[in-house]
Amino acid sequence: MKEIISVIRINKMNETKKVLSQAGYPSMTAKKVSGRGKKMSNIEVLSNLIDNGDLNTFEHQVVESITEKDRMLPKIMFMMVVADEDVENIVQLIIETNQTGSMGDGKIFVCDVDEAIRVRTSEHELDAI
Repeated sequence: MKEIISVIRINKMNETKKVLSQAGYPSMTAKKVSGRGKKMSNIEVLSNLIDNGDLNTFEHQVVESITEKDRMLPKIMFMMVVADEDVENIVQLIIETNQTGSMGDGKIFVCDVDEAIRVRTSEHELDAI
């Protein structure tokens, strides 16, 4: 068994949920999270716009908020535990649904799951998911 953890844009949540459910993978957990990747805005270029006075007051405030180094962005985290043979298909569906080609499209992590137990029935492994 594998756990697939995907961190995606909030505006892609409903579409991702729908695509996965229609493909036969309705079981998932989702939560709102905040985070950031390692790539930061080109602060030097944006700072030059501020320093040169090329911006009106509103634009100045927007650019300053963009250049904040430790800015966290709202995201959605989907978590699914699935059979090993389903991982490739699920990962491909998530990529196809969320890929825009822009920074911030998200990340997918695939982790081993040693054991799964359904609390209600005490079923184990694939029977539990």
